[in-house]
This record gives sequence, C-alpha cells and structure tokens, in this order.
Amino acid sequence: MDSFIKKIFEDKIDENVHMQFSKFSRGEFKNRALVSARKSSNKISIATSYEYANDLVKNIAEKLNNNEKVKITGAIVSTRDLTDEIKFKEKKQFQGVKRYILDTEMTKEQIINLCNNFPKAFIALSFEAKGTELKIKPKSPKSGKPGKGDEAPKADFCKIKTNDEEIVKSLLFDVKNFKKIDIQHDFIINEIEIPKNEKDPASMREKALRKGKIIRKIKIDDENFIEEKDFSA
Repeated sequence: MDSFIKKIFEDKIDENVHMQFSKFSRGEFKNRALVSARKSSNKISIATSYEYANDLVKNIAEKLNNNEKVKITGAIVSTRDLTDEIKFKEKKQFQGVKRYILDTEMTKEQIINLCNNFPKAFIALSFEAKGTELKIKPKSPKSGKPGKGDEAPKADFCKIKTNDEEIVKSLLFDVKNFKKIDIQHDFIINEIEIPKNEKDPASMREKALRKGKIIRKIKIDDENFIEEKDFSA
C-alpha cells in the first residue's frame, strides 16, 4: 500500500516506481509529486498532484470487500486503443490521446484489474470505499506546470477524505503529528543507463534506468524540513 515516493525512500524500488520515471530525460524537474493535507476533527483531507492517481485508485480499491460493487465515475486516459478491452460510456480523442469516460458500478477485482492490465494508462476514477472518499479529475494530466512567481503549483488533481491510517502513511510516511502539511519534490536525474542489446528506441527509453536524487521538501505547520534520497529506477 506504499506510494512510489515512499518506496524510493525505503529502498523498495519496483516496476511501478520505474514507470513513474520512464518519460524523464536528464535534468532537474521541480515541484513534482505534490501532497497537501489538513487535519480536521473527524477526517483528514489530502490533495495530491496527478502522479499518485493510479496508486490511489488501486490502494483504495483494496479496501473493498470481495464482490462488493461501488459507484465509479471518471476516465481512463491512454494513447493505446482500449475500445475492445474495457467497457465505457463515451470515448473522446484529441491528438492521439484517448479518453474513455466511465459511469458504472465495479467490484474490487474489476478496479484492480484495470490498474494491473493497463499500467501505462492514467486511471482517473472517483469512488468511495470503507469511509474513504477519492476524487480524481477525469482528464489528461499536464506535467511540469509552474506556479506563479515563487509560489509552487497546487496539489489539486486527486482529493481524498479519510481516517484510514494506511492511506495517510502511504503519502505522509515520515510525518507523525500535524495540523496542515505541504510536500513537494524535486527530481534530479544525473544519469540514464540504457539496457545493453536493446535496439528499439521506444524500448530503450522505456527500459532505461534513471539515476539521481529526490529532494523532499516538507512544510509542517510553520516549520520547514528537507530530506534527500539517491535513487535508481
């Protein structure tokens, strides 16, 4: 139930973490994987940028009982044609990007299968499970959008309301007590290791290892902290 950032900081790199970086070149990429959380008397409200969407959908679906059906709305965004592979209400397309609109009921198994079968797609589904409410904007994300002046961009693509400690800790794994918290990450990629004997340019880009450092900037209430972690994914 770990987010990809938590996996990096805990040295648990897997294919999911690798895919998060497969589109990056060398360079410094600021204000990524944003998280903002506020604690109220009855629930914790969390907002994130788009990078966490697929993980959140899968992790929150895991909370459902087997064969339990929940109302699902949202979209699956993909450059691949999924017309014959998923059930959808409407299909929209722009510049090769396909957006499949969903408005239906699904089981735990069906939601998780979507995430597992189409890992390269953007799974933007909104639903509720065991008192945790998830809302994701049903559109294609745009990365690297800067803030105004010195202001960082907002974490507002995914929104969660929950009391589930596992979900909270998957995002705020290094935080114990807070009233409000804002987190942003800078990805610094210094090296790209191309797999040997791979000739196809698309496969080379996809399978290459990105090596560098993540700078995790945390503001808890009125205090600021910085953590750094070297990674290879």
